[in-house]
Amino acid sequence: MNQNTSDTDNTASIRSGCNLSDEQLLRYSRHILLPEIDISGQKTLLQSHVLIIGAGGLGSSAALYLAASGIGKLTICDGDKVDLTNLQRQVLHPTTAVGLSKALSAKRTLTTINPEISIVPIPEFVGETELQQLVREADAVVDGSDNFITRYQVNKACVQHHKPLISGAAIRFEAQISVFDLRHSDSPCYHCLYPETGESVETPCSVMGVFAPLVGIIGSMQAAEVLKILLNLGETLNGRLQSLNSLTMNWRTTRLHQDPTCPICRSTE
Repeated sequence: MNQNTSDTDNTASIRSGCNLSDEQLLRYSRHILLPEIDISGQKTLLQSHVLIIGAGGLGSSAALYLAASGIGKLTICDGDKVDLTNLQRQVLHPTTAVGLSKALSAKRTLTTINPEISIVPIPEFVGETELQQLVREADAVVDGSDNFITRYQVNKACVQHHKPLISGAAIRFEAQISVFDLRHSDSPCYHCLYPETGESVETPCSVMGVFAPLVGIIGSMQAAEVLKILLNLGETLNGRLQSLNSLTMNWRTTRLHQDPTCPICRSTE
């Protein structure tokens, strides 16, 4: 069957009673054909706002799939500029973007993928006050940062505003991902998993290296968790930490529980 004919038939079959444009019906038809998403779910995505902290390796893959999926508004924060060493894994950025702001480069790329959504670049390292406002305005937050200070600040803001936090990390050949759905009072937060002791040692990929496809795997999973949260689909990773060794492709699952002495999520009760 001709692909164009197939797409037209699919559009006609789902058009009844829908106020999406014909172009949107075609663009998102493979989502709409899923009964769990349907037209109503795609509308929800188009009305959603996701905040992405970091336009590096994790943020690249997460942003690409969230934009393609039709998230109506993406706010992307990153104060770094694109460096030649980034290009091996940060697939948002082409070679021509070297020297440019990562946030602005991200907007350029994402606009070519889906020009109908809103991309808000913030080309700076936001302070705690601004971060609080950005988190408050978002429906979900993707943490693709690479340092503990930022992770703790993002977590604190998500706890205060009861926003779901989708957290990922990757170094060398190992990575992890978890969801802290802070809309629920019994959900653990990032601080429950990694208490802030002041002794956390950073292991930057500039020193340790990172396997390029690994950040793509985790970033794509972060996007999937965001969509599931926004659409209330299936079972998210809330309360579970998934760790991956990409050399063996073995996954390890760790159950997470709220720390009854956590000064962040318990202090808000």
